[in-house]
Amino acid sequence: MAAAVLARFTRPSQVAIELIESQEIGTVGVGEATVPVIQVLNGLLGIDEADFLRKTEGTFKLGIEFRDWVRAGHTHFHFFGDFGAPIEGIAPHHHWQRLRQLGDPTPLGEYSLPYVMGKLGRFSPAQQGYKYAYHFDATLFAAVLRANAESRGVRRKEGKVVDVRLRSEDGFIEALTLESGERVEADFFIDASGFRGLLIEQALRTGYEDWSHWLPCDRAVAVPCASAGALSPYTVSSARPAGWQWRIPLQHRTGNGYVYCSRFVGDDEATGTLLGTLDGRPIAEPRLLRFTTGRRRQFWNRNCLAIGLAAGFMEPLESTSIQLVQTALARLIEMFPDGRFDSVISTEYNRVTVNEWERIRDFLILHYCATGRDDAPLWQYCRKLQLPDSLQHKMDVFRSSGRVPLFSEESYQEPSWVAIFLGQDVFPRRYDPLVDNISVEHLKRGMLQRRQAIRRLAESMPTHGDFIAQRCGSGRVGAT
Repeated sequence: MAAAVLARFTRPSQVAIELIESQEIGTVGVGEATVPVIQVLNGLLGIDEADFLRKTEGTFKLGIEFRDWVRAGHTHFHFFGDFGAPIEGIAPHHHWQRLRQLGDPTPLGEYSLPYVMGKLGRFSPAQQGYKYAYHFDATLFAAVLRANAESRGVRRKEGKVVDVRLRSEDGFIEALTLESGERVEADFFIDASGFRGLLIEQALRTGYEDWSHWLPCDRAVAVPCASAGALSPYTVSSARPAGWQWRIPLQHRTGNGYVYCSRFVGDDEATGTLLGTLDGRPIAEPRLLRFTTGRRRQFWNRNCLAIGLAAGFMEPLESTSIQLVQTALARLIEMFPDGRFDSVISTEYNRVTVNEWERIRDFLILHYCATGRDDAPLWQYCRKLQLPDSLQHKMDVFRSSGRVPLFSEESYQEPSWVAIFLGQDVFPRRYDPLVDNISVEHLKRGMLQRRQAIRRLAESMPTHGDFIAQRCGSGRVGAT
């Protein structure tokens, strides 16, 4: 991704881009769900949506269904859309809260088009008012990106890095030595070496800020299985005693994984739980991943920028890893260095990026701390978390007034926070008092019309599976 983006925004006569990677070193390869900003990347790179989905066995993603996070049998949703236009300048969830206090049982999601589409299993990109993302095979997507990068002049070099040479005068990276003995010099280095942080950590000793006291899950076991049932246009996240399990439908298979805390469950038991809850037969051996949630103390250190897992990791709960790669690269283009590498620029890059990471961190913590579950040690631990001040402030303001205070570099806007707050039974004590300026009957009538219009629109759409088969199918939809 880095090579393709840099090649898109630079000229070969000005910047020479060399990609060093080894076929012998495996990739994590389980990241299959995204957020809507992925459309921006594909658009910038000139990647056609239908062709992309065919080549990556992709499907559409309207959001996430959360099962059992609040209590057993409870379901709530975070879909990529708002809850309609403001009414008299006031966000619709305040009006919904007023009707709820008057006894109206309608779920807030009924005012969100992607929610209704997801519940009905429908999809069409032709309508306004919502965003969507994708599920895809990450390894196949990497091949698409590699071809795109090489078509723009990126030179790929097969090899393993065995040594990193630093300049004695300032500690900048001077050159890499490959296993073949070849020496590769450059002005600027992007570390995409995964958890190892080959350049950013092993060579530059940047340091790591551990967030596992807030996000305690530290392992995942992943396995694909044969497709079964309808092709749902959303990811499923199901809470388990020691973590949560994902289900991601692709055209040719279903991706599954159990993210868990090793303090509360062993690897064998976690694997057994995952294999015992698959929709279809497993088609590969389970793969175990270990990680520590957190981030590098600096993302840009000297003449090295870390992206992806080399920069840090905040578990896959809201599919933010690929998003963070994208925003890191966009920020690099915005703050592209010259040969002087003024530390003021890298300091500003790090400041903005830290803010972005902390906002996402808080959003993920909310999923864990706002739970009614006390049936297992993990959930008991999460209910008692000492929250970051920034998240505590958000929760206090929302509980008091139904408002969501947003900070700089927020990835998730008010509708997303509202969806998780209300979905996990964090209800405000009051709504915006200006809502009472509208008569109850007028409000009821207007909200009913909204619901009915959304329902009619969703029902007019094809099913998700039919849309894919007709527009971007690989020929293996539902194959086992």
